[in-house]
Amino acid sequence: MTTLIDLFAGHGVLLVFLVTFAARVGLPVPAAPVLVIAGGMASVNAISAPLALALATLANLLGDAVWYEAGRRQGHRVMKLLCRVSLSPDSCVRQSESLITRWGGRSLVAAKFLPGISVVAAPMAGALGMTVRRFVAFDLLAGALWSAVFLGLGLLLRDQIQQVLEVLAEAGLVATLVLVAVVAAVIAQRAWRRQRFLRAARKVRRLGIAEVAGLIERGEPPLFIDVRGPGSVGLDPRRIPGAWPVELKTLAEQAARLPRERLLVAYCNCPNEVSAAKAAQTLAALGFERVAALVGGLDGWVAAGRPVEHEAGAAAPLREPEALGAL
Repeated sequence: MTTLIDLFAGHGVLLVFLVTFAARVGLPVPAAPVLVIAGGMASVNAISAPLALALATLANLLGDAVWYEAGRRQGHRVMKLLCRVSLSPDSCVRQSESLITRWGGRSLVAAKFLPGISVVAAPMAGALGMTVRRFVAFDLLAGALWSAVFLGLGLLLRDQIQQVLEVLAEAGLVATLVLVAVVAAVIAQRAWRRQRFLRAARKVRRLGIAEVAGLIERGEPPLFIDVRGPGSVGLDPRRIPGAWPVELKTLAEQAARLPRERLLVAYCNCPNEVSAAKAAQTLAALGFERVAALVGGLDGWVAAGRPVEHEAGAAAPLREPEALGAL
């Protein structure tokens, strides 16, 4: 731990830049605690607070820019990737989508302080078509505010931080191992929550595209429910013909409009069909007996050569299920 303190004393601002950049590109590194420690070190003139602030802000912008550009180029594919690797299965993507479509550029500022959403906000902004100038302006503001908050916290708690650093220096290897164990425990706990959710989602009835096609050919078409949010529909305007578009968060409120005697098949375009599975769980809890999630989602449907229709960017208004024609 003494080595860590020496590292901060000799290369503190560089460490701030590297750790912050790594966190912004998605690596599980503790950027906020590093900034707090840097603030404490700056209080005794061990490092320059203005330089640390400038480099942390720059690291935020550069890291976010990587994902912003990926979002501009790859759209919903990048969001699927983030959903797949996230420790918070696709809720982070849905929340970021809702935040950006509602608040625009200001959402980048709010997202910095929302764990899980902060990494997703930049590619979502790119995918939803936010201009480069607007992204840079708001992301610089967001990065500066975020960095200033944690550096300022370190300045305010300088006495306590110095005491903690002294204790850690004396504890040496033991303290290092304890810190590593704590970080590992946090990651393991979130991974366990993810796996528990995925296990529950797998219990939902799932229908393959071939099975659904067979039902359609026999004259028993299901009612498809598109549970993607408006941002996702804007990224990928394709839709299964006749599908009923409804956001997952409002499904319970809209469920009374659904026919209970008809097979309901929910779909999304996220890994493991997590949103579709949640929709099926919601409907089952409301007493619907014939519900399922579509295996492969919208992408699987398209890959199988099945027909699609296109919406004009935004989600279409809700339509009565009875008015939807059979495929």
